[in-house]
Amino acid sequence: MNMNMNSHMTMLPPKTETLKVWGKCDKCKARIEKIALTSGATTADWNVKTKLLTVNFDPARTSVDYISNKLAKAGYDTENYKAKDKAYNALPDCCKYERVK
Repeated sequence: MNMNMNSHMTMLPPKTETLKVWGKCDKCKARIEKIALTSGATTADWNVKTKLLTVNFDPARTSVDYISNKLAKAGYDTENYKAKDKAYNALPDCCKYERVK
């Protein structure tokens, strides 16, 4: 039996998931996508109009929950986490979106 077969059996296939991330402009788009990529996503695309972030990632290395938490820590509310006021207030003025109550 090939020794490498066991490692292939435990590998998880790459995942693609979408989550809501509040933001406002192209500067937000660049920041949100960069945060997702540095949090383990292999690709990230945030739509300014729909506020939806689509990420591809290796589930053995990161998760949507982890990425969502990192975005909130940077000031962007997500469907799962609300950014602390201090982080939101530190965003550039053009990025200050209307926060959901």
